[in-house]
Amino acid sequence: MMWDDVGTAQALPAPSISKSAARRGAREEPVLVRAGLIFIALGFLLLFLFVPLASVFAGALRKGWEAYFAAIVEPDAWSAIKLTLLAAGIAVPLNLVFGLAAAWAIAKFEFRGKSLLITLIDLPFSVSPVIAGLIYVLVFGLQGWFGPCLYVHDIRIIFAVPGIVLATIFVTFPFVARELIPLMQAQGTDEEEAAIVLGANGWQTFWRVTLPDIKWGLFYGVILCNARAMGEFGAVSVVSGHVRGLTNTMPLDIEILYNEYNFTAAFAVASLLAMLALVTLALKTLVEWLARNQIRRDLA
Repeated sequence: MMWDDVGTAQALPAPSISKSAARRGAREEPVLVRAGLIFIALGFLLLFLFVPLASVFAGALRKGWEAYFAAIVEPDAWSAIKLTLLAAGIAVPLNLVFGLAAAWAIAKFEFRGKSLLITLIDLPFSVSPVIAGLIYVLVFGLQGWFGPCLYVHDIRIIFAVPGIVLATIFVTFPFVARELIPLMQAQGTDEEEAAIVLGANGWQTFWRVTLPDIKWGLFYGVILCNARAMGEFGAVSVVSGHVRGLTNTMPLDIEILYNEYNFTAAFAVASLLAMLALVTLALKTLVEWLARNQIRRDLA
């Protein structure tokens, strides 16, 4: 409080605090709290990620590189590798097409059954993969709904490659759609309607207006879908029949080798699957980095 020349009381101006200082003060935590959180996070990563991963590679190389490569090129292991890549190579493109179509329908149109479609897309997240595999057995198995008809025409679904592909498609089809639906909903329809008014057809609108805005989400969904397809165990285990050299994927081959106490071969195949997962993680990080850079350029 201060007094002017005529004796009127005036309030002193309040000390000014910059916004950056206020934000910095709000973010500051006690040193012990920050150190504790960092220690918990690093300890969790070390215990549940790095140690198991290191043990897999250590077990694979326990008997040297010669034994490692011999386990990888062994006929049953090589067949499992090829079958895993085949199942992922079929499931991922089909889920890409389905994810695009489903996301476009949900985000751009209003129709009856829209909520039901969203629920069906989320179904593999709530249903156990083992149950999903059992459903395929009950439908396509010899005693299933279509089993006798398939048997008459000598068509094999269960305990064959088609069953493995179907099970892989089921457990992975939400990933692309779930990445694209929020992006397309945020995108809206104004730009696409403007393109159509200016004379663009459907394909031109998709390639030049819709796709550039969703491409990073699309890449991200495909990467997650591929990782899930290569590592699927439960549903594939039910429908495969565990026929060595024919219907064993990499996860199934690892289980059999481990149960037979062939630890070196089991860890060798597991290390290869782990390397595929690390490549997937690197691609995911690259896509996120490119997406952030594009956002910065667009805002500049």
